[in-house]
Amino acid sequence: MLAILNKEIQSFFSSLTGYLVIGLFLIACGFFLFVFSGGYNILDSGFADLKPFFNLAPWIFLFLIPAISMKSFADEKRMGTMEILLTKPIGIWKLITGKYLGVLFLVILAIIPTLLYVLTISQLGRPQGNFDVGATIGSYIGLVFLGGCYAAIGIFASSLSSNQIVSFLLGVFLCFVCYYAFEGLAQTNIFGTSSYILESFGISFHYKSISRGVVDTRDLIYFLSLIFLFLKLTEINLSATKNRR
Repeated sequence: MLAILNKEIQSFFSSLTGYLVIGLFLIACGFFLFVFSGGYNILDSGFADLKPFFNLAPWIFLFLIPAISMKSFADEKRMGTMEILLTKPIGIWKLITGKYLGVLFLVILAIIPTLLYVLTISQLGRPQGNFDVGATIGSYIGLVFLGGCYAAIGIFASSLSSNQIVSFLLGVFLCFVCYYAFEGLAQTNIFGTSSYILESFGISFHYKSISRGVVDTRDLIYFLSLIFLFLKLTEINLSATKNRR
């Protein structure tokens, strides 16, 4: 598994992929938070608060993480190296875990530089340092788990096709469904009193919950369960592929 993880990290940074992902994430966040006028602009809001960043990041990650993970298995299929990987004694689960951790590692690397935003709002606060530390820590924890969920979904989408573009589009669609679709349906109120239960199936519900600064075990269990679900689906799909061969 460590060999696969190391290979994935090297592949990200031996090309422009890793640098582009981190750079695009930081540039996009920087423009929306400090340059473009609108609801996400911290300077326009009048509050030393990182809530705009944590509202924006899931939507940027929704496109960025599937773009990272789309080649995980799709590229192996395209190059014909999937058969070699599946016949190695490493095991399918370790193979999946290694590739998943490689994507997650890059996601966390993209998040780390945003800690400078914490310093920024700390300096902007009146008095300095006057911001909600608990909510900020909870939001960062939630963002890492959200990135972990998106990475697992992206890995699964990559295992479904040998075409990277198809894998990317599937990944974006599935991330959107898991993040917002349940909340969107709940807001229509067509399910009546069951709308709250429906909303709780979405990532957004638990991400917003943990962003309040209270780390609830129910939210952690949800995130870990969703990650395990999509990694397990990936294993089932690859096992079926291996058996067909």
